[in-house]
Amino acid sequence: MSSSQTVSKDIGRIIDRYAPIQLGVDLSNFTENEKVAIGKLVLVGRLIDRIYLRQKWKGNESLLNQLLSANPRDENAISFFTLMKGPWDRVNGWVLPYPPNLPEHKPLGGNFYPEDMTKEEFNSWVEKLSPEDKKHAKGFYHVVKRHEDTGELYLNPYSIEYKDLLSEASDILKESAKLVENESLSEFLKSRAEAFLSNDYLDSEVDWLNINKESKIEVTVGPYEVYTDELFSAKSAFEFYVHARDFQSSKILEKFSGSLQDVENHLPIPDEYKNKDLKVTPIVVVDQLYASGDVAVPMTAAYNLPNDEEAVKRGGSKLVIIKNVQEGKYQKTLDPIAQLTIAHDQLQYLSFDAFFTHVLLHEVAHSNGPHYIIGSDPKNPETVRSRLQEYHSAIEEAKADITGLFAAALLLKKGVLTAPSLEQFYVSYLASAFRSIRFGIKEAHGLGQCIQLNYILDEGGFEYDEQTKRFSVNFSKVSIAVSNLTRDILLMQGDGDKARVEQFISKYGKIRDIVEESLKRLENAKIPVDVRPIYKIETENLL
Repeated sequence: MSSSQTVSKDIGRIIDRYAPIQLGVDLSNFTENEKVAIGKLVLVGRLIDRIYLRQKWKGNESLLNQLLSANPRDENAISFFTLMKGPWDRVNGWVLPYPPNLPEHKPLGGNFYPEDMTKEEFNSWVEKLSPEDKKHAKGFYHVVKRHEDTGELYLNPYSIEYKDLLSEASDILKESAKLVENESLSEFLKSRAEAFLSNDYLDSEVDWLNINKESKIEVTVGPYEVYTDELFSAKSAFEFYVHARDFQSSKILEKFSGSLQDVENHLPIPDEYKNKDLKVTPIVVVDQLYASGDVAVPMTAAYNLPNDEEAVKRGGSKLVIIKNVQEGKYQKTLDPIAQLTIAHDQLQYLSFDAFFTHVLLHEVAHSNGPHYIIGSDPKNPETVRSRLQEYHSAIEEAKADITGLFAAALLLKKGVLTAPSLEQFYVSYLASAFRSIRFGIKEAHGLGQCIQLNYILDEGGFEYDEQTKRFSVNFSKVSIAVSNLTRDILLMQGDGDKARVEQFISKYGKIRDIVEESLKRLENAKIPVDVRPIYKIETENLL
């Protein structure tokens, strides 16, 4: 076997770690106009994908063109690139071995900043800017570039930086707005089309929040998550989703919306750290039809948006639960992981409903706790995100996870939840920790879960049996450990104590030997790390 064939086979093994799942729904109850609109929206998604490739790394587009034009083409390499949205394996840090001389790692700042820019240079430059430009420099919707002649840094709005693709996407969104049956969805598509050109996203964020319960189609499109910016966790990356709404499941889960403030009031933190006027979070359950942009593996199973603090302050947030993706993850990864890592006598507590509900509570919990530094100027409050910078994403994911688990116990106690049982929540959560850590601790969700697992092990809430090599929940201690961790993380966020957060992550954010041994066992058993989508809308020519 030649060396190139060996390399391609290695790539194939990595791809095989992501179990394929078919995603889609029966569109027979959609009108012809709605089907045409979905087809046009998929075209927007493909444009968003190209924008995100630019945002992740400046060489992504040319590399993809090289792979596509190679003769012969290496379909495994193309599939790998498409899955990872670039040449780097998001779990193990592996990089495509060809073309030669690819960077070993993605630049921390992606393509949002000059690759040679240091944090010190950025901070020194920001200090000289006007208040408005300071906000843009640290905000979501501007890239930082360097003048070729002077070497000075400057700001460029997304509307200019990605004008070629955003203009086309804007036109298609306006066409789609004329086709969809639901007026509130139409309003969002029109205002988001305008935002692509103006770089002002606030009004369209509120319009997205106001898409009403009757819309059969749920669309999320724009710059949202900040994980790609590993330098400051400030710049938002473009992503796209088009879903079919699951009306029955959405109705069942509406009861959680009214519990958000009650959970906040019972958090184990002083009153000054609590939000007194949390807005009710609408909850939408959907089945995914197509996704693109910042949606590389691990696949998103739910999201709570917007992330822009100004938009949240004005309109609240909305939780979107992607049921068909969650079902795929549970069947292909979580259940097989639990069979090899959880104590035999506790496997009876493994539950899809507990997994599903905790993901829901995780996303709701992003709204809980302090989002601004306690004691900062109320007229110009400093955000937790801007203070914690590169540590924000991981600690925020850990916050949402553990606060969601805290909320589960509270809602069961109050009778808002009657099932799953608390034992099912704890055991399914423990098994899911291994699922997330397998994504790698360089990724925010994986690092966040690693922190939680180690903390609760130290507190005695989880235990490890050296003889069976399996983990279990100590039901008499775990609730106290969950409460303590919820408290510690929320206090660190509210204080904005970056040094303390760094120490906390340094202590708990390491894969210990007993966990590493379990991860190797899962790898040897060829348990998939995650799932990858096959969209029926493309493969079955449903458009």
